[in-house]
Amino acid sequence: MTVIYLIRHAEAEGNLYRRIQGHWNGQVTPRGQKQIDALAERFREVEIDAVWSSDLQRTMDTAGAILKYHDLTLETTPRLREVCLGVWEGRPWGDVEYEMPEQMFYFNHDPARWIIPKAERYEAAQARMKGVLAEIAKKHEGQTVAAVSHGMAIRVFLAAVLGIPSAEIDRLPHGDNTAVACLKYDGDELTVEYYNDASHLPEDLSTLGRQTWWKGRDADAGNLRFEPLQFPRDSAFFDACYSDAWAAAHGSTAGYTARPYLRSAKEHARTPHAVVKLLSGDKVVGMIDMDPDRGRAEGYGWISFFYLLPEYRGKGWAAQLLGHALWFSESHGRRSVRLHVAEDNTHARGFYEHFGFQKIGETPGIRGTLYQMEKVIGAR
Repeated sequence: MTVIYLIRHAEAEGNLYRRIQGHWNGQVTPRGQKQIDALAERFREVEIDAVWSSDLQRTMDTAGAILKYHDLTLETTPRLREVCLGVWEGRPWGDVEYEMPEQMFYFNHDPARWIIPKAERYEAAQARMKGVLAEIAKKHEGQTVAAVSHGMAIRVFLAAVLGIPSAEIDRLPHGDNTAVACLKYDGDELTVEYYNDASHLPEDLSTLGRQTWWKGRDADAGNLRFEPLQFPRDSAFFDACYSDAWAAAHGSTAGYTARPYLRSAKEHARTPHAVVKLLSGDKVVGMIDMDPDRGRAEGYGWISFFYLLPEYRGKGWAAQLLGHALWFSESHGRRSVRLHVAEDNTHARGFYEHFGFQKIGETPGIRGTLYQMEKVIGAR
């Protein structure tokens, strides 16, 4: 009998920023690294004979949990990859949910009916996963194997082996990051001993514990969407956001004038996706202004303005704004993202530090010293 522990990868950037990361090669987040540490302890005393993963970075990093206490060589194969999401790849979940609600419903609740250009069909993904895991089992007959794959790929595979029809896939809950399924192969017979087991994760390390999209068809998903700011229509909105942010950073609006910032935003908005507002349904909850030219020669992207309305703070939604900044910069060939933050704005500095920004310099500002902070794209 061959035992395979089928493991979902640790939290990666797409999970955190709510961007679609089928074959998009997002990196593991700081929380994801802690999940990997917890997974390593779970398997510390488990006898493992081989370790496999997909060839995407987030699964290879997660496989390091097994390799930490087992002197083995990692084997990789693209056949363990996530379902390819075609033209949805890299896009915000909130955008496709808003633009294609029927297809989004099918993806979550009846994936055999989900049809997107360039995407892998449900039956093909099931056949791929069943085939590669059977081959791994045959190659390691009588041994114990750890195989790291991806959430949707694992879910459609389990639906196939458990006999759950596509239209009833809600009976098979989503697994948390680093959740484990135990499979047993005895000749041609496959059994599932357990699945979606994330008992090694304390509550504060659970990705799903911090999100609501998976809770049901009527849950408040928290998948936000983006629309471009249009000037002059949105000039008053931009001014209100900027003046509020100025007052929060400096204690008052003394020294603030809208004209230069508005003029810059209008120029930036000539580049698609550079100046966008963040929406929950039809409610505007924030905005971000990217300068598409600054840092071009040096290879960094520049956040000119980052703002979430006060009543929507504390929901974790600012991460989706930040995800847009990283996606925009990466899509323009930049290797990092930079911004300025006031020295005395300790709350903002703490926010950026939490998401991996580091201080790289100082510069005089109108109302005091500004810290220049940078996040390297793909850094963990």
